[in-house]
Amino acid sequence: MTGPAAQADWHVYHGDGRSAATPLPDPPPWRRFGGKILRERTVPAAATDGTDHFQTTLELVEAVNAAIGLRRPLLLTGRTGSGKSSLIDSVARELVLGRVLRWHVTSSSTLQDALYRYDALGRLQDSQLGDGERGIGGYLRLGPLGTALLPTARPRALLVDEIDKSDIDLPSDLLNVFERGEFEIPELARLEQTRVEIREADGTETFPIEHGHVRCREFPVVVLTSNGERDFPPPFLRRCVQFRMPDPTPELLTRIVTAHLGDAVAADARQLIDDFAERVAGSRSHATDQLLNAIFLLVRPAGPDEAHRERVTELLLRSLQSDLP
Repeated sequence: MTGPAAQADWHVYHGDGRSAATPLPDPPPWRRFGGKILRERTVPAAATDGTDHFQTTLELVEAVNAAIGLRRPLLLTGRTGSGKSSLIDSVARELVLGRVLRWHVTSSSTLQDALYRYDALGRLQDSQLGDGERGIGGYLRLGPLGTALLPTARPRALLVDEIDKSDIDLPSDLLNVFERGEFEIPELARLEQTRVEIREADGTETFPIEHGHVRCREFPVVVLTSNGERDFPPPFLRRCVQFRMPDPTPELLTRIVTAHLGDAVAADARQLIDDFAERVAGSRSHATDQLLNAIFLLVRPAGPDEAHRERVTELLLRSLQSDLP
């Protein structure tokens, strides 16, 4: 292929743990935002030991690349403990996107919480005490989504965790921001002062905001997770790339155990891995980290002896359902 389309391969994430600041493919014409970069940011580096333990599949890699290529959020569903929240760390490390911004959603979360927070009470109290030196920017702080939307040459990575726990209106509230890639801070928009420095969500660095308006240059790499506790409106789903995390197979579980505990441990735990895969087949009441915990405790010289092994196994691999009647 020649011409502009050949400048960057659409397949930029490989899931192999090798980091490279690979140029991203050009976005579709309808997903170009072009926010003005007033100052390039110093993106906080991700805290890592240099090892990417996340184990992916071909289908998941394709879903990630589709979301990046289309500049759309990736909505992940699947069982608890299937790695939904860990994927974004793998993507950010491999594509060198810096520290992941995280928004952990609860039933009381609002869109404004994710965009910015304004300490109006603190400003009023300081004003009454005659302390007005900070200016309005000292009482504002961007949230994780607001920080992700700041214009920069390379996008940030954002995790919106457990979106299904939100108020029923929040997914619809997100639609406008995700579609337009911008938002307004009314407290700044009505000021005569045209430029105000505001602190980001994940550090002490401030960023200039002009006329109270934030518009991204590159849409952030966004992963939303859901445990399937509710349905989402079709307009929201239409604007996401949807993917259900695969149920664990013996082969995938072996790769996960190997990545975390090594080849020798995975080989010694083969029977435990096979038993766990059979136990969870068709069930949503187990998580992969239960298996890792069991193997770590059981498959080692100082672990429980045969007399206690079965009871400890049942203790650690019990169903994640409530005991209440």
